[in-house]
Amino acid sequence: MPAPLIAGNWKMNGLAADLEEARTLASALAAAPARARVVLCPPATLTARMAAVLADSAVAVGGQDCHAEIAGAFTGEVSAEMLADAGARLVIVGHSERRAGHGESDTAVAAKALAAVRGGLEPIVCVGETLEQRQAGRALEVVTGQVAGSVPPALGEAAFAVAYEPVWAIGSGLTPSIAEIEEVHAAIRKALVAAFAQAGARAPILYGGSVKPANAAEILRAAEVGGALVGGASLKAADFLAIVRAA
Repeated sequence: MPAPLIAGNWKMNGLAADLEEARTLASALAAAPARARVVLCPPATLTARMAAVLADSAVAVGGQDCHAEIAGAFTGEVSAEMLADAGARLVIVGHSERRAGHGESDTAVAAKALAAVRGGLEPIVCVGETLEQRQAGRALEVVTGQVAGSVPPALGEAAFAVAYEPVWAIGSGLTPSIAEIEEVHAAIRKALVAAFAQAGARAPILYGGSVKPANAAEILRAAEVGGALVGGASLKAADFLAIVRAA
């Protein structure tokens, strides 16, 4: 089995002083290596500084988003090439907070995923249904539709991951049941294999949405769960390390 991927998304949190958490995490993993691949995705202002702190460690640095273009008149945006230049190795695209707050469509997310590969980054493509969609019995339809629209065919030639984050579970403290997680992950796997054959069978499918030390082990043991995309619990080294150790 490939090593699970545990990615921490700091979102709009973190100042220079908080790099000490990354340093503490790296030191703990140097002393006792983990089975998982470990990634921290800080805000863009910390990307280069975190990459310097984590150089030659077991923790990679990722971006939280990237623009589809290489460069241009896009004030406030960051390209995949810029993230790679700053030391990132992966990037999250299509997070529900970007889809909802910035109106990102599946087409836009797919363009960002392609841009990530173009820039030498491994994309983590996020998908997930809202509470209203789940209550209407449309969770599988919505999620597999997002996979079809957001994971472009060209990704079959590159390393990538898909992250299932039910929108209603993000930051809410709520999590779907293990059976519900397994049902969606199985549907995602089926869609990936249909689209990418062996590459679709290999791509890790992460679960995200209120992952914390108390529930990580059970979630990570679930069928077709190949890792976790962790929000708030990734901000403190002790909490994030406990999740990494559960993988």
